[in-house]
Amino acid sequence: MMNGAGNGRGHTPDPARVEAAFAAAEVHPLLCAVAHRTGDLSLLRPDLAPDQTQLLVPGRGLGPEQEAEARALAAAAFLDHARRGPAPGEPGHDELRRVFGFLVGESATGQWETFLTEELALEGTDPRAPSWTVGDAGEGFRCAVIGAGASGLAAAYRLRQAGVEVTVYEKNAEVGGTWLENVYPGCRVDVPNQLYSFSFAQTNDWVSRFSAQPDLLAYLEGMAKELGLGECIRFSAEVTEARFDDGAGTWTLTVRRGDADEAEEGPYGAVVCAVGQLNRPSFPAIPGRERFAGPTFHSAAWDDGVELAGRRVAVIGTGASAAQFVPCIVDEVAHLDVYQRTPPWLLPTDNYGDPFPPAFHDLLELLPGYGRWDRLWQFWIMHEGLLGAARVDPEWDAHTEAVSEGNDFVRGMLIDVLRAQVDDDELFEKMVPHFPPFAKRALRDDGRWAAAMARPHTDLVTTPIESVTEEGVRTVDGVDHPADVLIYGTGFTASDFVAPMRVYGRDGVELNEEWDGDARAYLGITVPGFPNFFMLYGPNTNLVINGSILVMVECQVRYAVEAIGRLLASGKRTMSCRREVHDRYGREMEEGNARMVWGVADVPTWYRNKNGRVTQNWPFDLHTYWARTREPDLADYELA
Repeated sequence: MMNGAGNGRGHTPDPARVEAAFAAAEVHPLLCAVAHRTGDLSLLRPDLAPDQTQLLVPGRGLGPEQEAEARALAAAAFLDHARRGPAPGEPGHDELRRVFGFLVGESATGQWETFLTEELALEGTDPRAPSWTVGDAGEGFRCAVIGAGASGLAAAYRLRQAGVEVTVYEKNAEVGGTWLENVYPGCRVDVPNQLYSFSFAQTNDWVSRFSAQPDLLAYLEGMAKELGLGECIRFSAEVTEARFDDGAGTWTLTVRRGDADEAEEGPYGAVVCAVGQLNRPSFPAIPGRERFAGPTFHSAAWDDGVELAGRRVAVIGTGASAAQFVPCIVDEVAHLDVYQRTPPWLLPTDNYGDPFPPAFHDLLELLPGYGRWDRLWQFWIMHEGLLGAARVDPEWDAHTEAVSEGNDFVRGMLIDVLRAQVDDDELFEKMVPHFPPFAKRALRDDGRWAAAMARPHTDLVTTPIESVTEEGVRTVDGVDHPADVLIYGTGFTASDFVAPMRVYGRDGVELNEEWDGDARAYLGITVPGFPNFFMLYGPNTNLVINGSILVMVECQVRYAVEAIGRLLASGKRTMSCRREVHDRYGREMEEGNARMVWGVADVPTWYRNKNGRVTQNWPFDLHTYWARTREPDLADYELA
């Protein structure tokens, strides 16, 4: 999908063009990309290295003059290299290590070098490819993958690399998962899309830093086509049940195809469950929802056929989806009521909805390898992210609306930004959260949310809802708010990890009944009593402020694929996580999340399940999860 380092040679580029293009780059990945391209490691001067304590600050410790000097040095080296002709060969281990040392700091290189090499995935390399292929022991081994969203496509690709016969079942008629189903106005990713891509399928074909839904769907469609995955996907095939056969040690699936009757398919030696979390709408338990006489729909099932122009529209919810679609419809409607239970924290992101400038695309044409180094740079500056500000300081005053000095600093900064956006004191007070930052999902925003709330025809309603009526919404103060259209922006049933599918393991035990609404899994992947059943994006694998979920997915896919390989090499047929291993891990997750702001703050959040336990978030850093999922340990499993 990406032509890697490229050479862009054949003539010496116009220096003015190079200067303009390099001005669109971030300095540190630019220096790395040019050093990698030219072999000129003298560019990596210590005085131009990023300050590792200021990774979230523009310039990363460099002032404007230093940045200008760095770009000039990079341009001179690039032009000199173009004049000299053919590039040297790929940098060796020592040279690449030097580049990593410049980017992440010499002290971190030893710990992170292998991880960084995998994420960079230089042209012609695939460091996370399976370490095995099907041999005599695996002949005839078949695997089912449920879901053809990002996770399912990654799993299918890696399994096929290992020579496993794979069948992917997808309930929709196309690939894409959540990026196929969520089509509401303004839908886009909230991590840099270079990072919201797989290491084995990198591309420079991005329109903006935070891509909109059509671009993300196009990426997944292109990936599936280029990797030849379409031939193993059965579309419009919804798996309603997966059942393990104790005697045979295999799985059989019950599949519904459109309006046809259900049929059994299999047997399969393993199942990879990649059904995702953010595609099943959650509706609030508000009396009278069915009474509303006008059009009503959930943002996850956006109805383009409903006319909004010139009508009174009510939106229930102020979470991530609402924050994206409300600014898109506010100027279309006659009146907008937005019902808020809890105000969100807004993370200022000035370029959130902006396309890349033409100079950035010119940069990638001149220096295609910049894309890989930029992706790695986004990974590095986000790998810890604001995680430190989310950790609880046990010595901090528990009566404040923060959990640590760092958390309080972020709180003050975000309030200052909001104050600068909102002139009206009453509206400002409605929009200020009274809980610590990061206790629930913080939302990227470029000022559009505050602007939408400040429109004269918008009312931000904070009085709790009593009921939905035929004519609109009634709040607990007895006020009726008329509406022509009612839209729910109330999130997803994320805690129901495999629903509505039924999964039966050993002795006929059903997984949802086993969990009883309190999902747990070892590494978020395996559950005792469900042999050879691997989940992706399972319990406690969500990242909220320190990276991209696709990094976690790659770790999970590698773990599942390598576990299957080791199982086949052992001569056994099934592997089931040991109960003591699973339970010890579960305690570790509870203890870890109890030290994070989302584990202690008293605020409604989808991070917790109905029992109040955090079942979504990974409470540690990315390196820890990567290290624990690199090499499955069969001692953690009962083999049969």
